[in-house]
Amino acid sequence: MKPIVAIVGRPNVGKSTLINKIARKRIAIVEDLPGVTRDRLYVDAEWLGRDFILVDTGGLEPDTDDPLLKEMMKQSQMAMEEADVILFLVDGRDGLQPADEDVAQILRSSKKPVLLVVNKVDSHKQEENVYEFYQLGLGDPISISAANMLNFGDLLDEICQHFPSEEEYPEDPEVLKVAVIGRPNVGKSSLVNSLLGKDE
Repeated sequence: MKPIVAIVGRPNVGKSTLINKIARKRIAIVEDLPGVTRDRLYVDAEWLGRDFILVDTGGLEPDTDDPLLKEMMKQSQMAMEEADVILFLVDGRDGLQPADEDVAQILRSSKKPVLLVVNKVDSHKQEENVYEFYQLGLGDPISISAANMLNFGDLLDEICQHFPSEEEYPEDPEVLKVAVIGRPNVGKSSLVNSLLGKDE
């Protein structure tokens, strides 16, 4: 077992870009369209000798009647439940949005360590864009640029500080790892869910 870090936030705030940069390879699909990431995506990552698992999620839209967005919300909530640390990613260019406040309300009741991360702060001149996010009541925001990897070291240091001790996550040498691969929409998620006995 490794610590799990779930990345959540509104659509198009840069979650997939962030996970690709931390994992140092292009795994998550990056498109300027909402709804591209639907299911949870698990990626192995490492920082200064500490291994952990990143979980990419679809955009959180708490107040929606759209069936697809509702399913994405369900997937995000399951990722938050299993996470040791939650990264709440917001968009420094868009500024504070009502949907950010809705997500923050959900996260305040999660009883998990939550790091508020303001993305798309591409220069020191844009740091003033961060201050309004204090209104969310989630502590000091961490400003980054996922695209340019600005402040990544500070962010990863902070993430690792919230991990349980390594003794709580002993590696089981007898665990068999299986990957399910294939083209999109051939039933990979349905197969995995069926094997796990879950409707996820």
